[in-house]
Amino acid sequence: MITLDNVHKAFGTNHVLQGVNLHVAKGTSMVIIGGSGTGKSVAIKSVLGLVTPDAGTITVDGTDVTQTDRDAFLARFGMLFQGAALFDSLPVWQNVAFRLLRGSLAKPRTEARDIAIEKLRRVGLTPDVADRLPAELSGGMQKRVGLARAIAADPEIIFFDEPTTGLDPIMAGVINDLIREIVREMGATTMTITHDMSSVRTIADHVAMLHAGKIRWTGPVSEMDSAGDPYLDQFIHGRATGPIEAVR
Repeated sequence: MITLDNVHKAFGTNHVLQGVNLHVAKGTSMVIIGGSGTGKSVAIKSVLGLVTPDAGTITVDGTDVTQTDRDAFLARFGMLFQGAALFDSLPVWQNVAFRLLRGSLAKPRTEARDIAIEKLRRVGLTPDVADRLPAELSGGMQKRVGLARAIAADPEIIFFDEPTTGLDPIMAGVINDLIREIVREMGATTMTITHDMSSVRTIADHVAMLHAGKIRWTGPVSEMDSAGDPYLDQFIHGRATGPIEAVR
């Protein structure tokens, strides 16, 4: 479904992606791990066409991302942003139905509201939440609203950017389980960026480690612990010593 072939991207003298090769099969969950500033977000932005690679190609379902109708292309995606990124001035249901109220996917407001309430139910929130403002919700509830928004239009592909950031371990576990359940139900193809190894073990079918602008290791999550790669081993066990130098 998603292929990055020898993708390079630099910002001035900062060479962020230096020949990234990655294949994400249809209906599978790929989790990208790696230290801060290694290019994980740039890789996802490149797939979405928000960043244009300097070299290499990116295809989604066989089509070059630079050669597509933007509206139709982006309609295939859903996204859960880090920190939920809700619109403070809109009630919860309008946040969830944001895409359904605009553009080619626009539906009547009553229908969009009904869909939003159903998606809220799917992430464990009751209908009375629909008319609240985001500021009235806890961090965990806001993250659930963000997840409901990501799946509101039943997208083929969903991106998760640090889905458990800022959550306590129990709520993080709830969000991880919800993501896994929903992805399986929908049959969606997903890419996740995370530093949370519990998320990796819950969400991932496959894992890719990005380091120094390249994919250092990729494989099934079941093989991650026995891979024998020193960079991967240091990262997944959070060791201060090893080939990855900690910035002090």
